[in-house]
Amino acid sequence: MASNRIKNVAIVGATGNSGSYMVSSLLATGKHNVTAITRASSNTTLPAGVTAAPVDYDDPSSLVAALKGQDALVITLGVMAPPGTQSKLFRAAADAGVPWVLPNEWAPDTAHPGLAKDVFNFGNLADAQKELAAIGVSNYVAVTCGFWYEWSLSIPTAFGFDFEKKEVTFFDDGAAKQSTSTWPQVGRAVAALLSLPVKPEGGNKEKSLEHFKNKPAYVNSFTVSQKDMLDSVLRVTGDKLEDWKISNEPSHERWAKGIEAMKGGDRSGFVKMMYTRVFYPDDSGNFEKTRGVSNELLGLPKEDLDEATKAAIKRAKEISSH
Repeated sequence: MASNRIKNVAIVGATGNSGSYMVSSLLATGKHNVTAITRASSNTTLPAGVTAAPVDYDDPSSLVAALKGQDALVITLGVMAPPGTQSKLFRAAADAGVPWVLPNEWAPDTAHPGLAKDVFNFGNLADAQKELAAIGVSNYVAVTCGFWYEWSLSIPTAFGFDFEKKEVTFFDDGAAKQSTSTWPQVGRAVAALLSLPVKPEGGNKEKSLEHFKNKPAYVNSFTVSQKDMLDSVLRVTGDKLEDWKISNEPSHERWAKGIEAMKGGDRSGFVKMMYTRVFYPDDSGNFEKTRGVSNELLGLPKEDLDEATKAAIKRAKEISSH
């Protein structure tokens, strides 16, 4: 990287739910060359302007070759990605001399001790940051964005809303707030981060990529409670409060039930456990309050909660129709 700017960006998961928004936002800046790291067997169609770099994850040399000359690597991996995939990418990035990596974070605050302890995959994300730091070549920026709003609201075991039955389960009293993001907002955040000068230019030291070096970058769309979400649902649908059945469940009990379900092989227990934990009345999910967010620094817009709720309801209907 000869200049003080990130130009060449490689992304894993370029056509995924979140990665596609990151790609479109990066391309929209007009400042980046975007390369999609794809499996050699993939026949996925990439957006115009994106270069494909087919790799074999069992051949480290192919990964290194694909990452040579890249200024940044953005990693988005699905839950079904083979174990060790990100570690292979970390090592290849180091061997290729990639100076910046955005690891597969995209989560609530994994730096919160309680979350890292009670939700094992959050602890794994925090460990990944340590792994990359230990390799000692690439700097990282861990984008902490909370759960995806339009994805999570459409899943009954996640935020507790069942749109088909018009039922909602409030965890405790439904008043605990948690920070959450839409896919488009995180796409904009990635593009904004990678459009910053690497080293400060002028007097504003915070407006540089180095300001976020080897630590989380907190961004969000909304910080809302389940009650706030229900209010939005009622505005979007035109339903009245009495049209919905509301029940309550203690958050600690719901988390424990999720753990027990997982032990019995019920995969829905994982979702229940993970989501419930950020609604504990300890502000663990409210990183806007506990950490502050970099939305203003990155020039991120204020979004319309009801528009995001509308997208979630549309997605829920599509799921139920399949």
